[in-house]
Amino acid sequence: MNEIKPLNWTPKPGVGLSVMRRGDGGMNLTFTDLSDTTLNDWREFALEHLLGSTGRTRNLYDLRAVKEIPEKAIRAAVEANSDPSARNIRVAVVVADEKVANAVRAVAALALAGSASAMKIFTDINEAEAWLARPLDQIP
Repeated sequence: MNEIKPLNWTPKPGVGLSVMRRGDGGMNLTFTDLSDTTLNDWREFALEHLLGSTGRTRNLYDLRAVKEIPEKAIRAAVEANSDPSARNIRVAVVVADEKVANAVRAVAALALAGSASAMKIFTDINEAEAWLARPLDQIP
């Protein structure tokens, strides 16, 4: 039986991020804001987890509470997902609506060609979960 890696995350005041371990061993990350404080905390957390990544995993980024996603946030996510350690990660990003999804896709398309992880943008959390539930050997 595979042991699930500890989460090693604790909430911090002023950070618009919460993290929970998924039943499949991945993580659900929920953002309520994309302030510099939140982005810096997320980046530090994400890179720490990438360093210890040993197997295939599924992560869901829930950004539905964020109505506008700044370009710097998209670029930070693309940078983290381009790390070679991310090669075994499937990332579903859920945003508030199609307008936000299209804005994210436009910026992300510029850099996703070098992305190590399989990443897809959704506006429906159930569709995101269905995509994440596919067998991991079917990446992307």
